[in-house]
Amino acid sequence: MEHGKETLNHQRSFEVVRESMHSVISMNKTEVGDSVLNEFLEGYCSLSFENRRKLLLTLAKEYDLNRAQVRELIKQYLGLQPPGSEAQSGGVADEGFLSTFYRIERNLRHSLKPVYETLFERLNTHPEGLKFLTIIRADILSILTEGNIASLRALDSYLKEKLTTWLSPAALELHQITWDDPASLLEKIVFYEAVHPISNLIDLKRRLGVGRRCFGYFHSAIPREPLIFIEVALLKNIAETIQEVLWDNPPIAESEATCALFYSISSTQPGLAGINLGKFLIKRVITLVKIDMPHISVFATLSPIPGFMQWLLSKLASQSKLAKAEDISLSPADRSGLTFYENILEPEEERALIDSSGDLASGKSGMEIMLNLLTPTTHEWTNSDKLLSALKPPLMRLCARYLLQEKKRGKALDSVANFHLQNGAMVQRINWMADQSEKGLNQSAGIMVNYVYRPENIEEYAQLYFSKGHIHSSYDVKRYIQPVLENESKDSLL
Repeated sequence: MEHGKETLNHQRSFEVVRESMHSVISMNKTEVGDSVLNEFLEGYCSLSFENRRKLLLTLAKEYDLNRAQVRELIKQYLGLQPPGSEAQSGGVADEGFLSTFYRIERNLRHSLKPVYETLFERLNTHPEGLKFLTIIRADILSILTEGNIASLRALDSYLKEKLTTWLSPAALELHQITWDDPASLLEKIVFYEAVHPISNLIDLKRRLGVGRRCFGYFHSAIPREPLIFIEVALLKNIAETIQEVLWDNPPIAESEATCALFYSISSTQPGLAGINLGKFLIKRVITLVKIDMPHISVFATLSPIPGFMQWLLSKLASQSKLAKAEDISLSPADRSGLTFYENILEPEEERALIDSSGDLASGKSGMEIMLNLLTPTTHEWTNSDKLLSALKPPLMRLCARYLLQEKKRGKALDSVANFHLQNGAMVQRINWMADQSEKGLNQSAGIMVNYVYRPENIEEYAQLYFSKGHIHSSYDVKRYIQPVLENESKDSLL
């Protein structure tokens, strides 16, 4: 009985919010005040996730564009004789004929706008509307992880376009976050830091103190909360490990610094996923640092490689499985005959792994041993100098391959690499045992990468990456896979 009442109340609450949403969309513009918008905002936030899902699907399907009207207008448009044809004469009659084109084109543009655009635009006029729209989009993205619903995907795409416009760089304020900012803001920095968690107030104070900077992008509609923020270390040289950035003490005098190192960038709004505010933030920070500190000439990152171990373990597992299925002997000649088989280890790397594995891992091949060493989350291999020495060459080489050659739709497979490359950076250096935290070992076997932003090349590099998927990198990184590149070049000439 109680369960039935609860279900009925949920249904009533859903219908009330649905009616409230309809009012916001259908009422005359002059009639939609803050009270009407408030009713919908509060009602939506009170709904369970299941009812939010139901409401958003209703919005996507029932408040989409009128396709019958679109088809009719296209039919009318295609029925017109094109301007400038022999059937048309010049002068006043021609102008009158063109007005028919303009009228249908105007009506067509209007009819191609979905009805839910009205909801988004009216919510954006509310003082808390922009924040609320990011909540709605976060819910949409969460629903889409369950399944690709075409109507909801279209709704998300449209809302993303709107948010991108409303959050243009001109609408954002760059603010340097310091220890003197309100405690409520500093708490948000601690809470939202996504790359290297802030352990305590001493850690936070150091990140905001001498030799360090923190900048955030703010919007007037979401006050006292950065949409995205970046942490910067002022150093003599590009750091090779995160330990020297987070823990080395004391920092150097700022006047001695020649490098601004971006070591963490965090977005605070899940609903802004896919909207590249970081691109504009990095460019603004580079410009600001160059003005304030002319002695800084190098702008680089010390970045994680979040997808490397997932890619590597999958590669090792699939190749080891294929080797077992085909009952491949250890003879390279036998292996080379298989179309899909690839021994991703060099002969000397394989020998070193077999000789060094000891009791920690077993296997019939170097790849199987490597898989068995790297799979456990205990990371016992990090305690053996012999294993560290044996694993370093293949891991560094394969990491370079992953960053430079492994792609998805023509762009870098790694999400962080894709972010920096599309912003105009180059791959400068990969660093062994740069992040020995559990997260760092799980993500990338402790390897981190330096991307470098050269202000004079940013636009050129970004354009080449966007148009051709070209990745600029230093010789130090290329040399890990140079034989492969040279062979590919020779093959292309044949």
